[in-house]
Amino acid sequence: MSINSSFLIDFVELKVPHSSFLIAVLLHCFALPASAQLRKNAAYQAYIDKYKDLAVEQMRKYHIPASITLAQGLFESGAGQSQLAKNSNNHFGIKCHSDWKGKRIYRNDDNPNDCFRVYSSVRDSYEDHSRFLQAPRYSRLFKLNPKDYKGWAKGLKACGYATLSTYAQRLIDVIELYQLYQYDRGKQATYVVPADYHQMYLVNNLDCIIAQDGDTWESISAEMRQRGIRLSPRKLRKYNEAPSKDFFPAVGTHIFLQKKAKHADKNKYPRDYWHHVQAGESMYSVAQQYGIRLKNLYKLNFRTADYVPEQGDLLRVR
Repeated sequence: MSINSSFLIDFVELKVPHSSFLIAVLLHCFALPASAQLRKNAAYQAYIDKYKDLAVEQMRKYHIPASITLAQGLFESGAGQSQLAKNSNNHFGIKCHSDWKGKRIYRNDDNPNDCFRVYSSVRDSYEDHSRFLQAPRYSRLFKLNPKDYKGWAKGLKACGYATLSTYAQRLIDVIELYQLYQYDRGKQATYVVPADYHQMYLVNNLDCIIAQDGDTWESISAEMRQRGIRLSPRKLRKYNEAPSKDFFPAVGTHIFLQKKAKHADKNKYPRDYWHHVQAGESMYSVAQQYGIRLKNLYKLNFRTADYVPEQGDLLRVR
């Protein structure tokens, strides 16, 4: 990640006639601690007002503090004014990496001609940021108290999200200056995440939950609707390849909120990875475990629909 010199936003309302004066101001600010540099301004507040609901939506879905999402968006996008944000809807400075299949743009950053992701909307950028933080390297952050924005800020820096040495403190300062922590603490009743909501997981780069006792397609659809995710029971059944309306997977099975993939996660499993069938497993349960479409699991193993795996069988998932 990179910081797009967002501290300059603090000076956007200054009418500076001479560049030498601006340089003197900036040098003076660098000599001060980060907290002393921060001043409220219209650009930051406008960004917060515009995207706070989107940050809260992501918190309800992925359990990332809204304050952290907003603070990162502010810094990485220069309050939405950076060229990367304006031209590519990229508000978090996320680079392409090997798994990115979408549009891209190149610009100098940590290295010459670095590749950055391009999104069709700001909402897509926020969604991808949340999913980006589901990577194993950030897993320890989700063990923190969801109201611990200081722990999250320091953890993001420790996990390598940004190279700037003061990154964590800058996040903390802006959260406290603009009281962004209020969006983590449920002052608005609609922002509270009910305790009985399912935990969201990322399997094969797909959003999913784990089936619990008493779940139905209808109950999961209703919960998702409350969380701002529109998924009808019919679509849920289709994504999870339910053979009939009356069928529902066993407790502990992954329930996918998106269409499953053709192969298991290439970043987690090597090519020609084989699954060892355990007692009680079926082709369906294996497909759900890895987030693979059932027909593709049969195809990968040169099996027909009448094949029933037995304990000890090997099934290729990539």
